[in-house]
Amino acid sequence: MLNTVRGVTWIVVYLLFILAPLFALLPGSFLARDFWTEFSVAIGYSGLAMMGLQFGLTARFRYVTEPWGEDVIYHFHRQISLIAVALVIANPIILFIVCPELLALLNSIRAPWRARSAALSTYSLIALVVMALWRTQLKISYETWHFTHLALAVVAVAAGIVHMVGWGYYLGDPVKRALWIGLTCFWIGLLLYVRIVKPLFILRRPYLVSEVRKERGDTWTLVMQPDGHPGFRFRPGQFGWLTVWGSPFKITGHPFSFSSSAAVTNGRVEMSIRNLGDFTSQIHKVPVHRRVYIDGPYGAFTMGNPADMHVLIAGGVGVTPMISMIRTLADQGDKRPLILLYGSKDWESTTFREELETLRARLDMTVVHVLENPPEDWTGERGFVTAEVLRRHLPPPYADHEYFICGPDVMTDAMESTLGKLGVPLSKYHSERYHFV
Repeated sequence: MLNTVRGVTWIVVYLLFILAPLFALLPGSFLARDFWTEFSVAIGYSGLAMMGLQFGLTARFRYVTEPWGEDVIYHFHRQISLIAVALVIANPIILFIVCPELLALLNSIRAPWRARSAALSTYSLIALVVMALWRTQLKISYETWHFTHLALAVVAVAAGIVHMVGWGYYLGDPVKRALWIGLTCFWIGLLLYVRIVKPLFILRRPYLVSEVRKERGDTWTLVMQPDGHPGFRFRPGQFGWLTVWGSPFKITGHPFSFSSSAAVTNGRVEMSIRNLGDFTSQIHKVPVHRRVYIDGPYGAFTMGNPADMHVLIAGGVGVTPMISMIRTLADQGDKRPLILLYGSKDWESTTFREELETLRARLDMTVVHVLENPPEDWTGERGFVTAEVLRRHLPPPYADHEYFICGPDVMTDAMESTLGKLGVPLSKYHSERYHFV
């Protein structure tokens, strides 16, 4: 209930921020010119306000993200960016249709500086969207993309503000001028918090790598101990942003789920990271006693609803938050039934398979392995974790269980659809995607 109230509150606050420019147009100058000109300016201002607030969506304010989870916030960040860019681009298009003579402003050599700043803002936004949507196809590394994404966003917002100031038509009124000065200061404050203030706090709470453990499935576990501080407590299923090579001021951190039990009291945390060919390919090279930094915990992919049993549905590396849940339940002596549906490529690459067998002795746990490429003598489930597999192993009443789904998008979509058809309420199942971008 508290999270629901908090979530609604932040939605209202967000809407007030992006609608404030529209309300500011109402007094005085609204419809001082033709409707379409005023409309184009209004949506342009709203698009700019949305872009400025993007710094806040990625600032990792735990109080803000907790009602939904960090992954949901990042997916919203991505979708709202597309809307903001559409609004900003629609602004000049409408003006060009209403006033064709304004097409002359596209000549960047002869155009006044306020028009050139508008063009710079628009082109930066287009480049930002293209790189975000087609980063994989363009073969841009995550680190390079992250840096250019931030740089383009800052340029786009700054150039948009310069254009607005240069135009000056809507800044004559003291109230409107105060609004935009306030918004600009707020955006700058968000950027300074994300890139300077928060890294300073993280810098004071480092961790030391105490072990680098090899797991099945080309996966390595980093075991980290707090260095000079008590660490933090997390809930099973949550994650943190890890910085291994460099300081917290480094632009790019990498999100990984905690795989250790949340019941430990000495601050130790573990992250089990599969080699996917990018930053993750260097994890096995991390030396013991290396100083690293963790920003966390984050995420709403956690247990908490009343339930008669837990159903964990994992695909590949999606087992990482699940093993944290299982270890925690074992340490807490939880006797409720637990079912793990675990999809893997083959038997040899099934991460944590031996430990899962050991943990079964401490829990009322059923483990169902689903292998894409099973050995010849395999008698278990084959292929992928599908709706049919779920129905075969899941006891009714389905709505009484609590479900956790983490894996490839295809599997996650199929599971969510199946649970909906089985009458499981949305509050009883939780999903987490592999990636944020």
